[in-house]
Amino acid sequence: MKTSIATVCLSGTLAQKLHACAAAGFAGVEIFEPDLVAAPESPEEIRALAARLGLTLDLYQPLRDAEGVTEELFADVLRRAEAKFALMRRLGMDLVLCCSNVATATIDDDEVSAGQLRRLGDLAQRYGVRIAYEALAWGRFVDDYRRAWRIVQLADHPAVGVCLDSFHVLSRGHDPADIEEIPGERIFFLQLADAPALEMDVLSWSRHHRLFPGEGDFDLHAFVGHVLRAGYTGPISLEVFNDTFRQTEARQTAVHARRSLRWLEDALAGDPPHRADLSRLTPASAPRGFDFVEIKAEDTSHVEALLQAAGFARRGRHRTKPVTLWSSGDARVILNEQHARDLQPYIAAVGFAVADPAAQTARARELRTPFAYRRTHATEEALVAVTAPDGSEVYWYAASVDEPVWVSEFVDGDPRGGGLVTGIDHVSLTQPWQVIDETVLFYRAVLSLEPAGGTDVASPRGLVQSRVLQTPDRAIRMPLNVAPPIVAERGPGAGLSQHVAFRCRDVVALAREGRARGLDILPIPGNYYDDLAARFGLPDDRIDELRGLDLLYDRDATGEYLHFYASAPGRAFWEFVERRDGYDGYGAMNAPVRLAAQDSAGR
Repeated sequence: MKTSIATVCLSGTLAQKLHACAAAGFAGVEIFEPDLVAAPESPEEIRALAARLGLTLDLYQPLRDAEGVTEELFADVLRRAEAKFALMRRLGMDLVLCCSNVATATIDDDEVSAGQLRRLGDLAQRYGVRIAYEALAWGRFVDDYRRAWRIVQLADHPAVGVCLDSFHVLSRGHDPADIEEIPGERIFFLQLADAPALEMDVLSWSRHHRLFPGEGDFDLHAFVGHVLRAGYTGPISLEVFNDTFRQTEARQTAVHARRSLRWLEDALAGDPPHRADLSRLTPASAPRGFDFVEIKAEDTSHVEALLQAAGFARRGRHRTKPVTLWSSGDARVILNEQHARDLQPYIAAVGFAVADPAAQTARARELRTPFAYRRTHATEEALVAVTAPDGSEVYWYAASVDEPVWVSEFVDGDPRGGGLVTGIDHVSLTQPWQVIDETVLFYRAVLSLEPAGGTDVASPRGLVQSRVLQTPDRAIRMPLNVAPPIVAERGPGAGLSQHVAFRCRDVVALAREGRARGLDILPIPGNYYDDLAARFGLPDDRIDELRGLDLLYDRDATGEYLHFYASAPGRAFWEFVERRDGYDGYGAMNAPVRLAAQDSAGR
């Protein structure tokens, strides 16, 4: 599949963007006119640079406000168009994007628009150029791809076809099925963008909130399927206007963008009828569960004390490294003091149990995922790790009935693994604002996790945006939280941190036993319990029990959720949960209370 990307997606100069696109593995680019206008290089130099980098120049854009105008205005359109066509000849380009008129259109007549496109086609032919006509979602008269196609049919010119853009179709709620009625050779170009489902005007939505495939709520799989079944054989290109991508490092964003198309290509290749040039990724099933969580710090003694108070067993110290392992049931926590000078405790890595580690590794390589390196002795298990966009490391190891082999590398400890904690329920990671969308795509593409909704939670220091990824069987649950800027600026120990939630057999008993052993449970304000009694009508003795243990409570249509929080110095804190009768949430109603309590306690 030939891939392309619009230079508007990236930060930097035009030359820097071209280098980034080539390094990421794109075959071609769309040249966004403002990038060329601001470039110090001549069109001929840009053409030569693209050729040296192995990039084709696929589309020049945009030609605006060109149809549906008076004859007087159309004379100026022809003047502007001829200048663009001459420029495109210097660039060696043969396709220009012509957007439906949003500003100067005064004639709502398909015959008039078609006639003007026909005359533009005559002019374009003299320069060896074709015109791809696109219905903008906010076009004054033409905002539907079906009407754009009717106008192209009326124009009846070999140099005039349509450009299809997923945002302009799906943001308006238009049915893309009719795309299959357009002959493939008349679809001159395909542009893709995903987007979150928002209630706002389409122009602002388009200019600031587009995303790469796999990061939003559009069904791009179905959309592109219609285009391919129509017979389209050209490039599949990304046109993503997004404030974040325009101010982050171009090479990283380009790799991120290319990964999104590789993930989409894999889905399309498995859904015939499809093009012969589509290829699959190495199939790898979703993880079967958490293998471990790793906490890194210069001094992990406070975390050790917390785990011991929660009933975890110290399984031993690594044979060759300043690393210890603690476990209870299937929950394993690695405490790593290697190369951790001046670091407060934080979640450095998450390990997953997978069915086929070799397939998982191959898939990660095909998606251009950066691999992490850790020194391993010849007698030790070599665990494969990649680096997630937030900088954390992600490991995978073969799932097995018994404990993984790497556990045997920890010696001189307690072989017990019992306790009231039975496993890891979920791992919540705080994301820098600029990588949250990339992180969602990373876990979807590499580890086959799927989005499961999200929510916004009010904290004393700003709104926390939360997005959840999980496996269908809920063996893996990963809430990803975006810290408000004021929280991020406060650094380690701020009110929003990473946390690990442990699944318990009896969280009430654990709270009692843990407190007796010195477990520092987060105090919850009394007002919360007064509200709890009003909301759920719980008996007084139940409320008194929850209040006495600083337990939080939630209930849905199927079951109940009881949980409490404990902390140690650093950026990681701990949650202990009990799900009863199929409860499937995270106690979202309790999150603002927890955030406020942490803030008050300076945690």
